[in-house]
Amino acid sequence: MAGLPPVPRIKLGSQGLEVSAQGLGCMGMSAFYGPAKPEADMIDLIHYAVDKGITFLDTSDMYGPYTNEILLGKALKGIREKVQLATKFAITIDENYKISTRGDPAYVRAACEASLKRLDVDYIDLYYQHRTDPKVPIEVTVGAMKQLVEEGKVKYIGLSEASASDIRRAHSVHPITAIQLEWSLWSRDVEEDVIPTCRELGIGIVPYSPLGRGFFSGKAIVEKLADGDFRTTNPRFLPENLEKNKALYERLNAIAAKKNATSGQLALAWVQHQGQDVAPIPGTTKLKNLEENICALRVSLSSEELKELEGAVPHDAVVGDRYEDMARTWRFSTTPPLSSWKGS
Repeated sequence: MAGLPPVPRIKLGSQGLEVSAQGLGCMGMSAFYGPAKPEADMIDLIHYAVDKGITFLDTSDMYGPYTNEILLGKALKGIREKVQLATKFAITIDENYKISTRGDPAYVRAACEASLKRLDVDYIDLYYQHRTDPKVPIEVTVGAMKQLVEEGKVKYIGLSEASASDIRRAHSVHPITAIQLEWSLWSRDVEEDVIPTCRELGIGIVPYSPLGRGFFSGKAIVEKLADGDFRTTNPRFLPENLEKNKALYERLNAIAAKKNATSGQLALAWVQHQGQDVAPIPGTTKLKNLEENICALRVSLSSEELKELEGAVPHDAVVGDRYEDMARTWRFSTTPPLSSWKGS
């Protein structure tokens, strides 16, 4: 695609981290959206993204698990200093696929050391706690992350899907640079207290799944999902719910046609217009989709058009939870008070 727009740079948080205003979520290259994609193709895609100005790359140790970090490590050879690398820890998966979280200091350190080795780098630009541990006070976990910063293994720290109260408690221990959360036209509950808290404290906002896991680009409506794609069991993509949610896509598609854009570009542009402290990380495994996402940066939306989009996709009209088991996501749960910690 000729004529890709330049990708702006923004300051993420208040500690000096500068990233591309749009990032690249790398999870789907290795897990959850069907079989892992060919390694060489994904490395080429990452290199192309960086060459075009998408330098904010997002992964996690649980993607694969582990294989996505290994992929990123190979892709970063020769371009490490050009990128802002984010990875995460805390979600563990045992041999029976039982998922749990850990935030105790010993695990924080072990997880970071393991990620550094898989990524084959000397430091991680932005290190997130993927989900808070309901057994460990957030102050304890962030205290361990602070030590990693002091040792130079990590430059900046963040949290993913944390409650407003935990964000405040964490920030009192060490400045939090970014909060990763699901934010899109059909996932807007974060606007109630998490987003205002981030802005009050000067914390950057990193929305994942800004296209509703591909819903707003027509995925699952016009295409068959691959075997192994986790969306086949996701409540919003179940046949009975997808049929009802399809009306939201059609409304958005009609507005996109008037803007000479795709529905996916319009959904992504809506997120991009939420502020200069917002850096969404849409994921893709296809060059065409990457270029389409970059082109969303040139879609201009007036305040009236933003309201039109929000009216076309009312949050309370979305059918189905975000995840198959919402309790398992630990969304906005609050960690125990520091006074309860006995150590480990």
